[in-house]
Amino acid sequence: MYWNDHKKLEGTHAFLGASTYSWINWTDTLFEQRFKSQYATTIGTAIHELASKCIKSRIKLNPGDVNLIKVTLSNVGVPKSVYNAEDILTNLIPFVNDSIGYHMQSEVILYYSMFCYGTTDAIGYDEKNKILRVHDYKSGANPAKIEQLHIYTALFCLEYHVSPKSLRGIENRIYQNFEVLEDFPTAETIEKYMELIKSRSEMAQKLYERDIE
Repeated sequence: MYWNDHKKLEGTHAFLGASTYSWINWTDTLFEQRFKSQYATTIGTAIHELASKCIKSRIKLNPGDVNLIKVTLSNVGVPKSVYNAEDILTNLIPFVNDSIGYHMQSEVILYYSMFCYGTTDAIGYDEKNKILRVHDYKSGANPAKIEQLHIYTALFCLEYHVSPKSLRGIENRIYQNFEVLEDFPTAETIEKYMELIKSRSEMAQKLYERDIE
């Protein structure tokens, strides 16, 4: 038997795959929902990259930039029928413009150990006024948790040896679903996360060393 060559598809999975056979029982409505949701990760990644480029280039967005969203998503193969460019832009504008306005940096990696690090969407530290800002953009609909930004804040303090008590202000923001969730954690809250990061990193290191002996 001579089999057709599909090497380009190796390692990929079809939307209507045999291993994900539950689709045979979907209603038309659920089918449409699942078809659209398969692009969620691709959309999120592409929009985050666009936001990062805008922040790094200090180019603010405005309501007339709808085509920028469409071109960005078209370039990564997302069909127009699965997203609303106006909605994405409405949510993105305040995140990008606030980040630029506060002179924040995009996609900064914060590192404590090989087991605990992360990349912030936008972060800024006003050394003179002792104000730390960590902002996060969410493209998904599921409500985000502010604890993620507390961890980023704790990682910053650990890596750059900044005591939370020395800060005059800590501002955490999440931009999602046309809203801005603001949180101003106390020094005690961040210290709790710092201690947790240290203890759990130490525990992970011991487990790692034990397993490689």
